[in-house]
Amino acid sequence: MLQAETTSRVDARIAAAQAAGAAPSLILGVVRDGRLAHVAAAGTAPAPDPDTQYRIGSISKTMTAALVLRLRDAGRLALDDPLEKHLPGTPVGAVTLRQLLGHASGLQREPDSDGWWERVDGPDLAGLVAGLTPEKLAHRPQTVYHYSNLAYGLLGGALERLTGASWWAQVRSGLLEPLGMTRTTYQATEPFARGYVVHPWNGTLREEPRTDTGAMAPAGQLWSTTADLARWAAFLADPDPAVLAPETLAEMCLPVIMSEPDTWAHGHGLGIELARSGDRVYAGHGGSMPGYVATISVHRPSRTGVVGYANCYGLREGHLGQLGVEILDLVLDADPPAPTEPWRPAGAAPDDVADLLGRWWWMGREYEVSWDGELVFAPPGRPAWRFTRAGADRWRCHTGQNDGEILTVRRDAAGRPDTVDIATFVFTRDPDRVE
Repeated sequence: MLQAETTSRVDARIAAAQAAGAAPSLILGVVRDGRLAHVAAAGTAPAPDPDTQYRIGSISKTMTAALVLRLRDAGRLALDDPLEKHLPGTPVGAVTLRQLLGHASGLQREPDSDGWWERVDGPDLAGLVAGLTPEKLAHRPQTVYHYSNLAYGLLGGALERLTGASWWAQVRSGLLEPLGMTRTTYQATEPFARGYVVHPWNGTLREEPRTDTGAMAPAGQLWSTTADLARWAAFLADPDPAVLAPETLAEMCLPVIMSEPDTWAHGHGLGIELARSGDRVYAGHGGSMPGYVATISVHRPSRTGVVGYANCYGLREGHLGQLGVEILDLVLDADPPAPTEPWRPAGAAPDDVADLLGRWWWMGREYEVSWDGELVFAPPGRPAWRFTRAGADRWRCHTGQNDGEILTVRRDAAGRPDTVDIATFVFTRDPDRVE
């Protein structure tokens, strides 16, 4: 639960943003520990509700990316496969799936279309591929960040060719149904908010078309609710292993390319946008379609996130994605989550552990080793290294700088610990001794 003072501040900020942004309706949900902890809403066209559908736009890309990673985990593709391997016959087939996922392929942003592709019904896959030319590669791959909706249409096509099932069928059966996201749909399903462009001078509303984008659907077709998108935010923070392995979701949140290389304030992973706010990094995505904007942003370490929508094509003042980050900062600063587990006394250390505890030294620096059910190495001023047993006098680290490395205990003739070797760094009991 959030404190009453925190929710009041969130409510006030959303009310102010709706008024200043001239949004017919604006809604934002705060997600914590896997559930929707608070909903703030403002506006009357319609009066927003957690079960009201809005269009999520490019947040659909995060689901397309999750499908690609599921197939990778199943051994059916590799991220460095060229597109040509899974979608043959395209003149841009040399770019890799990884580059397409991370907007590092160099592909132009949009497909060819008789009008803005988001406002007209889209082609089928054959039509999308037929419109490609070599000139669609605007940049040499992996040299520059260049956001590409076209890339995700092609990824969706590769998914269909590889599995024989439509992109939507894969999203529904592989992601939505297991996560209970029953109000996330391909087309709008009542109750849903109509999407508008707000006239800049007289404040009137022009309703926008609700299109079937065809082969471009993997880039931005879907509709969802605040309650359903909160389930997706909870999944991005802490995935259900039956849907996607936690280590795979963590891989999706590693940068493929920096979109702001001078500041490292924003980057792109495997279908996931990464934004730095102070010392925190948020994972998520923005979304827009004619008449709608959407946002999802998650702080994975604390399992806290925000989801939000407005049914207008952009706020008159401000930006919905920035508003989501602002609210996430507010919640984490004012209402930090409680520790996941309370401290409990540990049992007695095993005999072969008890004589490892205490002070060790490396290059004149003191390290303290303790036991709480795991072997804990505490470097000065840095996060602890935690080890689990990997054999007799062998331990595998799973946190911090030495994650994945092996600790080996070397004993003297009497069986007492003499040195500890962590990835060739040798620790001794004597600060004057160097190995």
